[in-house]
Amino acid sequence: MAELTAAGTYVQKWWPEVEQWQTALVALIVLFTVNLISVKLFGELEFWFAMIKVAAIVMMILVGLGVLIFGFSDAGKTAEVSNLWSHGGFFPEGLSPTLMTLQMVMFAYLGVELVGVTASEAKDPEKNIPRAINALPVRFALFYLGSLLVILSVVSWTEFKGGASPFVLAFDKIGIPGGGDLVNFVVLTAALSSCNAGGLYSTSRMLRTAGVNGDGFKALGRLNGRGLPVLTIIISSLVMGIGVVVNAVVPDKAFEYITSVSTGGAILVWTMILVSHMIYRRRVRDRGLKQSSYRMPWAPYTNWLVLAFFVFVTVTIAWESDTRVALYVILGWFALIVIGWPFVRRQSREADPGENVVMKQSAGA
Repeated sequence: MAELTAAGTYVQKWWPEVEQWQTALVALIVLFTVNLISVKLFGELEFWFAMIKVAAIVMMILVGLGVLIFGFSDAGKTAEVSNLWSHGGFFPEGLSPTLMTLQMVMFAYLGVELVGVTASEAKDPEKNIPRAINALPVRFALFYLGSLLVILSVVSWTEFKGGASPFVLAFDKIGIPGGGDLVNFVVLTAALSSCNAGGLYSTSRMLRTAGVNGDGFKALGRLNGRGLPVLTIIISSLVMGIGVVVNAVVPDKAFEYITSVSTGGAILVWTMILVSHMIYRRRVRDRGLKQSSYRMPWAPYTNWLVLAFFVFVTVTIAWESDTRVALYVILGWFALIVIGWPFVRRQSREADPGENVVMKQSAGA
């Protein structure tokens, strides 16, 4: 929902008269159609989305370094590394507002846990999953921190404004013909890529896995003749459609509301992952189970440290009235899961055993 909202905002750079919800609806329909056609088309689309995104980030870093080193363009007159700490220092509005942004920082990293979801389908997961996870800090440093450090050195933070991409504003100031439009296209494709892969595709597959494993209604596990989980794709699209409604009703607050709910959901999911990990480690110790060759550093102390951080972020969400709505949504969702779980388990136990075997074999394939 957040990426659909962002897409609506980016399109308004070119067509201000187009409402956010209109762009969000068109984008959702297109991605829904792509996911219904074939996995191959999804893969092709995601490949080009990723290629454009990575190439553009590298280009932005190189252009920004060029402005800093050689001083070309209008931005070169004021581009300095000291912009990182000038204009009020690192905390120009005080420490408290900076801490309040931690929920948005968490939102930026949503989906990183999907690396683990790929383990069941990865070739040689014991080797490739640790390699992928170990590469994440390097990629974060380059693509997140690297690009931000360069952009904030080229253009002072005081020149940015809400509702527009800092990268687009920076390239508009640099003055490269069509540079701002090009970067706007890139951030638009990045938003659609995240919506496509982290939204429709991954959610529909996890819903299907729940149906296959008995953690959801068995109807969720069914595939059509082309091997696509049509029902879970439809459900995922309908839920994402709530974001379109939010954009139509409160366009000015839509992104803030949706990102807060997303962050709250991430806290719930990541907390379950951490707690499950601690239970796993305890059972390895007490029952002599086989120990993983890839272990979390300094566990369980790091588990408790991250959980404490989640508590702090939850407090920041509850602090502001505009973001507090996220806690109500998450509490309602959690209550729905608790109430619905006995019914799902009963339905799973009553299912035909032979059918479950076939569905699980299909999921493995």
